[in-house]
Amino acid sequence: MAELKERTFIAIKPDGVQRGIIGEVIKRFEMKGFKLVGMKMLHVSCVLLLHHLKSASEDLLMKHYIDLKDRPFFPTLINYMSSGPVVAMVRLGRFNHKSSKLNFTLISCVSGRRLLNIIHGSDSVESANKEISLWFKDDELVSYTSCAFSWLY
Repeated sequence: MAELKERTFIAIKPDGVQRGIIGEVIKRFEMKGFKLVGMKMLHVSCVLLLHHLKSASEDLLMKHYIDLKDRPFFPTLINYMSSGPVVAMVRLGRFNHKSSKLNFTLISCVSGRRLLNIIHGSDSVESANKEISLWFKDDELVSYTSCAFSWLY
């Protein structure tokens, strides 16, 4: 049952929220059997991260995308991510970070001349754990057993 304890971080980026596809994204994860254990909507440019002793949420984005800080598109990415609300989720289940596409073919859009990936998903268990701790406090994650658990397992 260890695979049922694996967590991943998913974020619906500002364009996904603006396009009104939050429900579709949630539905696709549910259809694949991923259990929702945490979710919140926030406008990252307005949120104070008191539990991390930071004064501005831009620090959250800087930490989240630290591996991209030397890339030329980094400032644009930070501006994009702080341009509107984001829906952050923690999902539980066995997640193949390398090959799982979850059939998100419609989850992209054109903005100006750019094609945007409007959903972020952790690319490894290690990244997921880091990202979850950045975006969520422990008491924001819920532990429960689905009534269907006994039927399936």
